[in-house]
Amino acid sequence: MGRHMFVPRSFAVEDAGPVVELMRSNPLACFVLGGESPSVSHLPVVFADDDERDDLAGITLLTHMNRQNPLWGSLSDGARVLVVFQGPHGYVSPTVYGVSPAAPTWNFTVVHAHGVVRLLGAGEPALRVVKRTVQVLEGRFGAGWDMTGSLGYFERIVHAVGALEIHVDAVQSMFKLSQDQPVELQSKVAAAFAGSGRGTHRELAEQMYTHLRLKADVDGF
Repeated sequence: MGRHMFVPRSFAVEDAGPVVELMRSNPLACFVLGGESPSVSHLPVVFADDDERDDLAGITLLTHMNRQNPLWGSLSDGARVLVVFQGPHGYVSPTVYGVSPAAPTWNFTVVHAHGVVRLLGAGEPALRVVKRTVQVLEGRFGAGWDMTGSLGYFERIVHAVGALEIHVDAVQSMFKLSQDQPVELQSKVAAAFAGSGRGTHRELAEQMYTHLRLKADVDGF
């Protein structure tokens, strides 16, 4: 798990704000346990608290899985894991540029969180993780569902839940938003995504427009 993502300087993100927002907006993460034969599961991963962050190293993430998942049986306290959060992404056709020669590419946003596992006990510790997960996800993506009436049901099924903390010690992010192209071409790509109804194109356009506004502020445009 010592290998880290290659991030060209122009695609690196220094501000924690956009990174936290990506993680919170895309909580279904790819959870990877390394080794000779890596194990992978897609799990809901949430922040342990709602505190604002300037430095993501040192945060605690929470997740849970079915105890019958073979990955659960492979985990132990102190195991190093990688958690990948995939944000908006989309294919960039050379037709968007309106220039030749040109090459196609793929714009994307992604965060890699490296950390150490602490397994939590069955019963109340696991139930706390489930309740925190419901609170976060229902609050952000749901319709205001109140879990109170289902807590008895949670208590009956929580014995099958394996819950854990991830103590993060390194975070890498890569927002590839056509920064290697002139501003006018970046604007064309953003406009093309904004007018598209495919996948996460419109969310990607918002990311690109935000970057362009920040660049304009820095450059004094």
